[in-house]
Amino acid sequence: MKFFSKKSVVDTDSKKIEEILSRSVSSVLPSREALATALSSGKRLRFYIGADATGPSLHIGHATNFMVLEKMRRLGHEVIVLFGDFTAMIGDPSGKDSARKQLSPKEVADNIRSWKDQVSKIVSFSGSNPARIERNSKWLGKLSFGDVIDLSSQFTVQQMLERDMFDKRMKENKPIFLHEFMYPLMQGYDSVAMDVDVEIGGNDQTFNMLAGRTLQKSINGKNKFVIATTLLVNQKTGKKLMNKSEGGYIALNDSPDEMFGKTMALPDEVILSVYTDCTYLSNEEIEKERKFILGGGNPRDAKIRLAQALVSIYHGDAAAARAQESFVGAFSTGAMPSDAPEASVAADALLVDVLLGAKLVSSKTDFRRLVSEGAIKDLKGQGAIKAFDAKVTSDMDLKIGKHRFLKISLK
Repeated sequence: MKFFSKKSVVDTDSKKIEEILSRSVSSVLPSREALATALSSGKRLRFYIGADATGPSLHIGHATNFMVLEKMRRLGHEVIVLFGDFTAMIGDPSGKDSARKQLSPKEVADNIRSWKDQVSKIVSFSGSNPARIERNSKWLGKLSFGDVIDLSSQFTVQQMLERDMFDKRMKENKPIFLHEFMYPLMQGYDSVAMDVDVEIGGNDQTFNMLAGRTLQKSINGKNKFVIATTLLVNQKTGKKLMNKSEGGYIALNDSPDEMFGKTMALPDEVILSVYTDCTYLSNEEIEKERKFILGGGNPRDAKIRLAQALVSIYHGDAAAARAQESFVGAFSTGAMPSDAPEASVAADALLVDVLLGAKLVSSKTDFRRLVSEGAIKDLKGQGAIKAFDAKVTSDMDLKIGKHRFLKISLK
């Protein structure tokens, strides 16, 4: 399967290229210098990012990759956003100490429904050089068993076992399922099917992206570049920021108030990383924020500016201004904001289900953590919620953590 692109004038400005390759980029394979040379040659390259449809929303950590992709599109290169509808049904084992739950075709289709809208806030799908969307079921669903055997022959079991998570599971006597070995082959074949020049992905995807480099070289005779981007990690704790079980998950389709409040709840030590990896602010503007923080400035002020920048990307400047006004008003008085989200529920509904439905907690684990910390309070006078199985028996004005609110009324 071959893709043919229209001719386009490519920007070879060395300063722009250097800035792209030096921001939010962990490593480039085979080398940063080789890719910089290719980008400076005037040849139009084909870039892609793949994202498996394992959930209904993308988060600001995913935005890092899409922002690098968009910058390449603006240089005039061809860019593809690949929705992994087929690979989502296999499940990527990267970073997992147990096998992922395999999804049904319906679950994948439901997840992917709003993805273009989410990504379109970062990557342009219109204009003179629009990005395009592909789904890998288009080619992976057509592979025969013989094709899979041919792909498998390009790799050894020893290579697969070099992956950290597999080595860890073997030492802990946890199962490794055969279909998990298939995942890097399938993702690798995406590079072959689209005949790409460059793949962009988080540095936790390096093994999978290199599998694509191997297959692209052996099948299409092309040396594919790999751009591994930095992950949003709290350097103090070593934990990923966009982890639903840990809280703090900022989805691209969060409401302005949700996005603003969740940004304000981020740990102070990650502010600069989020500025760098998740906004289009210039390096000079981010350097000003760095000097402000290191010079003793109030981190809260830096986070307000960060929240404004994030909300502006996904909802516009006016919505960002309203979200800030709402947040500052609620924070300063501790009262229920006038524009707080509302939910009408049946009597005796489980509170955890209500908050999950309103997207004000990211998981049941997140809910239990907040309850344990006394961080869910009813401003109507009931005080902190103490029971994990609490039910809604009357109207409630809830404050969740420091910055989230929900007005609940009984049907």
